[in-house]
Amino acid sequence: MKNVYFLSDAHLGSLAVPHQRMQERRLVRFLDSIKEKAAAIYLLGDMFDFWYEYRHVVPKGYTRFLGKLSELCDMGVEVHYFTGNHDIWAYEYLEKECGVILHKKPETTEIYGKIFFLAHGDGLGDPDKSFKLLKRVFQNRFCQWAFSALHPYWGIGLGLNWAKHSRLKHEGQGTDPFMGEDREPLVLFTKAYMQTHANIDYFIYGHRHIEVDLLLSRPTPAGGSAASGKTAKKARMMILGDWITHFSYVVWDGEHLLMSQYVEGVSQM
Repeated sequence: MKNVYFLSDAHLGSLAVPHQRMQERRLVRFLDSIKEKAAAIYLLGDMFDFWYEYRHVVPKGYTRFLGKLSELCDMGVEVHYFTGNHDIWAYEYLEKECGVILHKKPETTEIYGKIFFLAHGDGLGDPDKSFKLLKRVFQNRFCQWAFSALHPYWGIGLGLNWAKHSRLKHEGQGTDPFMGEDREPLVLFTKAYMQTHANIDYFIYGHRHIEVDLLLSRPTPAGGSAASGKTAKKARMMILGDWITHFSYVVWDGEHLLMSQYVEGVSQM
């Protein structure tokens, strides 16, 4: 039985990341190191810092990464690409040219007998109304059509600089640490979702750039009590970190779900 891997948030091409070429090569070396062991790879969003596909133009760069995705798909490895808030505008290129399976919304899927809820995580449980409004603008068909009218020189340049400004502002304020189970938006969303989806074993997200691994209690089954012995199982929730500073990923072998970090020269799971 081959492994299934999960990773997110490389933000390739970011103008705020000084080591971006080295970062891309490190990601490609990791993918190369697992290609013989992988049944599937789930990329849970924001692998690019800005990605916009014009009808006949895609952003320059990322040649090594896109080539590795194509190689993996040609080998028969399932590569699932979830769009995040930085790469909402993926349409057909990644599917037709590279062979990935594109997901534009959260997905629930069974992998080796366990039920996974997978999502980038942006907007889930987040009370920030300005972020939700901005996301609706980005997803609006008319707004996308209007942006497509810009020449790629201006459009892609605008997108990269917007993303750079956002990252530098965020870093200047400090990376938001884990806010605790009672305040972390993704935890609050997960707990609420579990109320009506008690069959899910694992929740995995990207987006937050922090590594989190929690066991969350499910709602008590109807008629269950400590006396009756009908206690609810726990669900496991993980946030993947990133591929800028953490170089972290999760691997599932059908029995164990483990979070790890890619260290050059060390044998990988």
